[in-house]
Amino acid sequence: MREKLLKQKNALRIKRKRRIRGKISGTASKPRVSVFKSNRYLYAQAIDDVNGVTLCAVDGKKLNQKANIEGAKEVAKVFGESLKDKGIETIVFDRNGYQYNGVIVSFADALRDSGIKL
Repeated sequence: MREKLLKQKNALRIKRKRRIRGKISGTASKPRVSVFKSNRYLYAQAIDDVNGVTLCAVDGKKLNQKANIEGAKEVAKVFGESLKDKGIETIVFDRNGYQYNGVIVSFADALRDSGIKL
């Protein structure tokens, strides 16, 4: 029963993800920032969809930050600095099918606080 419920939840997230990805795309000057949240860690990467290249990425596991609100803020702070080093000021935010609350909101707000325009 539990496996069936988890498969159904994941299938619904994938469905939301595909619907979102049909509407947004990233370029070299305005990349798409995709966020992945596991039960333990948070990952993010800036993607140029035109060339199919990842411009920069951050890994919450390497930073020893958990997938909670405080960890998301720290990961976003480091990610914002690496985006600025690459000369990127504006991004397209891809929440990857996750609901826009909790960890995802704190990640987006911390990116805004570091000077990145969403």
